[in-house]
Amino acid sequence: MKFFAAVAALACLAFANAQTLPPITNCATGPTDLTITTFTLAPYPLCINQNVCATGTGQLSAPVTQGAKLSIIGRYLGRVVYTDNHDLCTLLSNQGLTCPIPITLTSITACVLVKNTAPANVPVALTVSATNGNGNVLFCQFANGVIAQNCPV
Repeated sequence: MKFFAAVAALACLAFANAQTLPPITNCATGPTDLTITTFTLAPYPLCINQNVCATGTGQLSAPVTQGAKLSIIGRYLGRVVYTDNHDLCTLLSNQGLTCPIPITLTSITACVLVKNTAPANVPVALTVSATNGNGNVLFCQFANGVIAQNCPV
C-alpha cells in the first residue's frame, strides 16, 4: 500500500512540476538594446498548433526598428528539434504597435503559433532571441525543460 501511495505522490509531483515554467535567464553574450527584467511565456505548457505569447518587460536603449527578427530554437540532448523565425515588427503590429517602437515602451508582447513540428511532452532547452533592425541584439532569453503538448481546442 505504501508503494502505491509513493508512486501516486511522485506522479502528482511530476505533473505539478510539468505545469510550472522553468526559470528563464538572460543568454545574451554582450550588450542588448532591450534590458529584460521579466520574461514570460503564456500559456504554459505550450500548446502545439496554438498561439503562445512571449512578454518581455524592461528598458529599451534603442527603438525597435524595421527588419527586427525573432528567433526561437528548441534543443533536446543538444540537438535542434524546433526552429521558428519571424519578422518582429509584423508580430508587434498584430498587437497594435508600429515600428519603430519608441524607447519609452516598457513591455513588448509577441504571439506566435507553436508549429506542429514541436516535439510533444519533451523537455527542450528553449532559446528566444531577437535582433534589432540595426543589427544589434535586442534580447536573448533561455529556459531549460520547456514543455509543449497537444492541448484540447
